[in-house]
Amino acid sequence: MSQKSTRGIFARFERLIDPFQPASDATPPARVAKFYIYYLVQVWPVLFVLLAVGLVAALIEVALFRYVGNIVDLAQSTPPGEFFSTHGTTLLLMAAVALIVRPLFIGLHDLLVHQTVNPNLTTLIRWQTHRYVLKQSIGFFHNDFAGRIAQRILQTGNALRDSAVQAVDALWHVFIYAGSALILFAQADWRLTVPLIIWIVGYAVVLRVFIPRVKARSAVAAEARAKLMGRIVDGYTNITTLKLFGHNAGEERYAREALAEETGSAQYAARVITAMDFCIMLLNGVLIVGTAGLALWLWSIGRISVGAITLAVGLAIQINNMSGWIMWVVNGIFENVGNVQDGINTISRPRTIVDVPDAPPLRVTAGALDFDGVDFHYGKGAGLIDKLDLHIAAGEKIGLIGLSGAGKSTLVNLLLRLYDVEGGRITIDGQDISQVTQESLRAQIGVVSQDTSLLHRSIRENLRYGRPEATEEEIVQAVAQAKADSFINALGDREGRIGLDAHVGERGVKLSGGQRQRVAIARMLLKDSPILVLDEATSALDSEVEAAIQESLDVLMRGKTVIAIAHRLSTIARMDRLVVMERGRIVESGTHAELIAAGGLYSRLWRHQTGGFMGMD
Repeated sequence: MSQKSTRGIFARFERLIDPFQPASDATPPARVAKFYIYYLVQVWPVLFVLLAVGLVAALIEVALFRYVGNIVDLAQSTPPGEFFSTHGTTLLLMAAVALIVRPLFIGLHDLLVHQTVNPNLTTLIRWQTHRYVLKQSIGFFHNDFAGRIAQRILQTGNALRDSAVQAVDALWHVFIYAGSALILFAQADWRLTVPLIIWIVGYAVVLRVFIPRVKARSAVAAEARAKLMGRIVDGYTNITTLKLFGHNAGEERYAREALAEETGSAQYAARVITAMDFCIMLLNGVLIVGTAGLALWLWSIGRISVGAITLAVGLAIQINNMSGWIMWVVNGIFENVGNVQDGINTISRPRTIVDVPDAPPLRVTAGALDFDGVDFHYGKGAGLIDKLDLHIAAGEKIGLIGLSGAGKSTLVNLLLRLYDVEGGRITIDGQDISQVTQESLRAQIGVVSQDTSLLHRSIRENLRYGRPEATEEEIVQAVAQAKADSFINALGDREGRIGLDAHVGERGVKLSGGQRQRVAIARMLLKDSPILVLDEATSALDSEVEAAIQESLDVLMRGKTVIAIAHRLSTIARMDRLVVMERGRIVESGTHAELIAAGGLYSRLWRHQTGGFMGMD
């Protein structure tokens, strides 16, 4: 067979499952059995074929032992000189099964497992679970380690696939070997079945006693592994903080606690496996000794042939070997079931922020914003935002001002629908944002936040997040407007990529805070959305750079609705209107001059700022 033909066979099997096939966006089932069915039903034709191929392969394996017994009997009953002439056709058929049929079905089984199921089913599960989790609310990610979430998604794909394939393989070997052995033993003499029946009953009891314990302890071990991964990734992600505070010993204790817990849970699970293996070895001894002794006794009294002894002892030894493999497989299956169960705890959580059925996209015609009686308390029943009313006219530019905890950033998060309001509503051009698609809502709002983080990709890819179809000329123009060209042109990474192609490190760590914000501003310039949110957009820029890009920001804000939050009141004092918040309520509203003249909270904050630090979020 040519290399091209071989590649064609591999490719054909590799295309039998589409790992990126369309799937429901519903919450995956939270029960283990339904979770398995949810994903396996998508590839059921391939699993059915694999099951059928496994049946034939198991039957062939049993047939080989029958052939050995037959050959022994034929050799005893036929003179040597006449052996091949008398039994040549039978021997050729046996050889054909061993040389052609057996390799064909085992090869087909391996193609289905290694080319079709293993890579594609794993990818399908990971892809669909990732897509689902990616659309979870921001609170979902704030309440867990990023490393643990990623670990559970990756391990669930592997664990579900392995347990499904192992179950299909083990199923036929258990039933075919045990069932065929009973039939073959009974054909020789019914008494030969007694040790095997005892073994089958004992094997079932051992599984019934130990498997639930293996499953439960594997789930505990999987949780401990995920916790360990979360702590380690958390430390690596915040390595700068670890270095700056010099708490290596404390961080080592933090990781060691998780390592000790993971080791203890693994040892706890292993105790059950060791005890189960010991019980199986005792049963296997009973099977081999009982079958061999009984077969020899039956032969001694002339009830069975030497070939039957060969068949019985050979099958008993094979069942002994198979039982060890089956036990290893069963352990693996339920360990993987435990991993899947652990993954379900993260994956199968209902989304808290969802689009209503058939939600239309948001259509921004002017950009007027209305907060009508908005309540939000992070589910605590009171506090934070209470009955807030705020109208922002189309094209109006307002500055949000207030001390830390006043609710400014929360108000912006509600506008972006990172959280749903608990009372009242928010509209854009009269459209309730809870009734339109989240993606279309956020596409119409450009945000430069106080804590700007970038993706660990190239500068160009980060910029194109603002507008994927942007041309190279538009990217270069936005970079220049944001006064970011000077440092971007000098960037390089260890892979030799330079300028816009240079990668910025995790969360943009290779750039300074000011550089990250200038990239974010360039990204916003590309997005060119009708509504802008500037949440400390220039907080990380020195005064000289801030002044340099202010002209670009003025051009960008022209004709758009703008909400700006800033520590430095001087940067937003010239907005059309200033809105002062205190404890989730609007306490003042007006121009800079009007609020200074009123002598209220804004006036006090303005005076205090000239004296230095002021605690505002």
